[in-house]
Amino acid sequence: MFAFGGAGWITAPFRGEADKRENTVASGEFRQTTYETFFDLCAAVQNAEGTIQALQEERKTATQARATQIDQSVTALRATRIESVNDYNAKAAQEHRAPFRDEDLPYRLDAGAERTTCAH
Repeated sequence: MFAFGGAGWITAPFRGEADKRENTVASGEFRQTTYETFFDLCAAVQNAEGTIQALQEERKTATQARATQIDQSVTALRATRIESVNDYNAKAAQEHRAPFRDEDLPYRLDAGAERTTCAH
């Protein structure tokens, strides 16, 4: 009985790594979708940043009515950007998704950063 228990204890790290590899393999569709999800979320953050910048440039010469509209749009875009950053970070932290994040993408995105870099 001790022989089996001891063998199980000794081989546990190897079996754990094998289980981890087997769980990471997942279906091809899941791997591809997850891989693309990280790029899509990072691009959504960059798109919001670009639109915010364009609106801020437009605001410099906008009428008062248009400036009010721009301010509302910028506020909404900032909220959307933060949601995308949080979604990216949450998915990057999930063990079953993290292995499929491209190595050129950041591990986490910074909600407070002015500019996001999606690839190194």
